[in-house]
This record gives sequence, C-alpha cells and structure tokens, in this order.
Amino acid sequence: MHKDAGEECLLKWDARFRTEACVLGTNPSRYLVDNIDLIMSLVPGRKALDIACGEGRNSIYLAKRGFQVTGLDISEAGLEKGRQWMEREGVHIDYQMENLEQFEFTGQYDLILNCNFLLRELIPKSVEALSPGGIIIFDTLLDSPFVPTPHKKEFLLQPGELVNIFKGFPGEILAPEERLHDEMPTAKLIFRKK
Repeated sequence: MHKDAGEECLLKWDARFRTEACVLGTNPSRYLVDNIDLIMSLVPGRKALDIACGEGRNSIYLAKRGFQVTGLDISEAGLEKGRQWMEREGVHIDYQMENLEQFEFTGQYDLILNCNFLLRELIPKSVEALSPGGIIIFDTLLDSPFVPTPHKKEFLLQPGELVNIFKGFPGEILAPEERLHDEMPTAKLIFRKK
C-alpha cells in the first residue's frame, strides 16, 4: 500500500469507528464462538493475536477465556473504543496501532485470528508466526453476487481460494466453510500448524 492509500484507509476506518456504536456489533465472530471448544482443545498455549481487531469484539471474547491477547488495527479510534470496552469488562488486551501492510511479526503465537480482513501477503507470515501446533482462525468476505457494495474485489476471497492457500502450508485444515448466500458471504477455516 502506498503511503497515501494507507492514510486513506486510516481516515476511512477512524471515521467509521467514531460515528458508529460498534461497526460489527458487540458479539464475537459466530464462527469463533461455534468452534471455541475445538480451538481450546487444540491450542498449545494461550498467546493470541487478533489481526485487524477493530473495536476488539473478538479480542475481548478471547481474553475472557484466558488468552493473553494482542490486538492490531490501523485505526486509533477503533482501538480507543476497544480499550474502553476492555476496562469495562475487566480484562487486559495489548492493543497496538499498526498498518498491517507494513507489519512484521516479532514473536510467536498459539492462536492467530483473522476476521473480516484480507491481506494475502500476510497469510504466510501469520503461519510462520504460529508456534508448533498453533491455530489460525480465518473468517472473511467471499466474492459473491450477494456481497454488499462497496467492496473492492482485491479484498474479497474467491470461491475455493482460502482452502487452496492453506493447503500449501504444513498442517491441517479443519472446519472449512463457504457461505455464498449469507447476508455477508464468507469463507472460513481453522488451520493447525504441524
């Protein structure tokens, strides 16, 4: 992303987070909730990273389940709402403002969550940042005639693409789903690193 594109993205998300109560609501990802027992049984530890965490709905959910969570987002406005929410809930999350197009992992994580965000170049880096046996939960928009506009095609997965990406990494794919006809069409999977 060029500097101007990064600034444009920051301004767009800051504006959204300042005007809406909670952009994606206060409930965590349904896919995360539906698979939490499986996730808890598989993760080798409790160090988690929430990529493009926004206001922190998934970070809060994981912190309440005993994870040590780092939440990354480009929007300081979103992160500030997350910090206020975290304090109300009595949990701790390390919220950090990051332009994910320039982000470099510096540690290892047992769980990496990527919801409602797509940066294909970050996927191999995410897999590399997993500890052995670590889990990635991926749940993001899928290109379909039903996708609400406006969405740029480059930020939408194509049918079959998510599974094909993760097939290239050593590990196993669990619970893959493509929901083309939902109000928000999505592709989802859980990947466990060998």
